[in-house]
Amino acid sequence: MPEFLLADWLGTPVWFWMAFIGLVIALTAFDLGILHKEDKEMGITESLKLSAFYITIALLFGVWVWMEKGADLGMKYYTGFFIEKALSIDNVFVISLIFTYFAIPRMYQYRALLWGIIAVIILRGIMIGVGAAVVQEWYWVLYLFAAFLIATGVKMLFAGDSEMDIAKNPVVTFMNRHFRVTKDLHGQRFIVKVPDEKTGKLVTAMTPLLLALIVINLADLVFAVDSVPAIFAITTDTFIVYTSNIMAILGLRALYFALAAMVHRFHYLKYALALVLVFIGSKIFVADFLLDGAKFPPVLSLGVTFALIAGGVAYSLWKTGGEEEPDWPAGPAH
Repeated sequence: MPEFLLADWLGTPVWFWMAFIGLVIALTAFDLGILHKEDKEMGITESLKLSAFYITIALLFGVWVWMEKGADLGMKYYTGFFIEKALSIDNVFVISLIFTYFAIPRMYQYRALLWGIIAVIILRGIMIGVGAAVVQEWYWVLYLFAAFLIATGVKMLFAGDSEMDIAKNPVVTFMNRHFRVTKDLHGQRFIVKVPDEKTGKLVTAMTPLLLALIVINLADLVFAVDSVPAIFAITTDTFIVYTSNIMAILGLRALYFALAAMVHRFHYLKYALALVLVFIGSKIFVADFLLDGAKFPPVLSLGVTFALIAGGVAYSLWKTGGEEEPDWPAGPAH
C-alpha cells in the first residue's frame, strides 16, 4: 500500500477516509444510475426495502469499523448511528411539510432529495471538521456541548407541539422577494429560462423545486445543531463522528417515502429522543467529574441509547394505533 495512504488525517489513516468516500459514491451511483434512472413515484414497499438495504450497509460498515478500530469505537459508531437515525425522523416531517407546501409531486421528490443529501454530506463535513478542531484545541467546549444537549432535551420534554409555518419562513420570504421564482414546476429542473413579464426577453429564474431544496438544506443545518454536538459528546474521533452521521443520513431519502406516510405514528418518539439527549449530555459530566476522567462504558451508552429509542418507537406505535394520517397544510408560496 502506498505510504501516503497510511498517513493519518484527522486521526485516521487516509485509506479509511478514501474507502468511506468510495462507498458513499458507489451507493449514490447505484441508487441514482441503476435503481432510479427515471423519475417515478416510490411506493412504501420499495421505500422499506431500499431502507433495509441502506441500514444493512451501515451496520456492516460498523462491523468493519469494529474490526479495524476496535470494539470501543465500534460501539460508539453504532451509538452515533442510532441517535442520528432517530433524530432524522423529525427531518422527515419537516421535509414533508416543505414538499407539500411547494406542491412538489412525489415523482420529483426522490431526485431532489439526492441533491439535498449531497449538500448535507458537504455541510456536515464542514461542521464536523470545525467542531473537531475546536474540541481538540479547547476541550472545555465539550462541556458547552453537553450543557446544550441537556437544555435541549429538557426543552423537548416540556415544550408543546409546534408546526413549522413555511409561508412565514424568512428564507422563503427573502427568496421570493429578491429572486425571480417561477409559479410552476418545470419537471426536475432547478433553473430555467422564462420570458420577462415586462420586456419579454428570456431571463434566468428559479423553480419551486430549487426553492424547496434550499429550505430543506437550511432546515437540516438547524437539526445538525442538535445531532452534531450529540455525537461529539459520544466520541471526539472525527472519523466516527462523520461516518456515523453520514451513514444515517444516506438512507434517509429512501426511508422518507415510508415514514412520510406514517410520521404521525411517531408522536411520542420526541420524548425518548429528549431523554437520549439528556443522557448523552450528562454522561460527559459523570465521566469527568464523578468517574475521575474514566471512560463511560461504551456498551452501557449504546444499550441505554438503543433502549430509549426502541421504547419510544414501540410506545408511539402502540399509542397511535388506528389514528388517521393528519392533513398537512399545502399550497404554493407564490
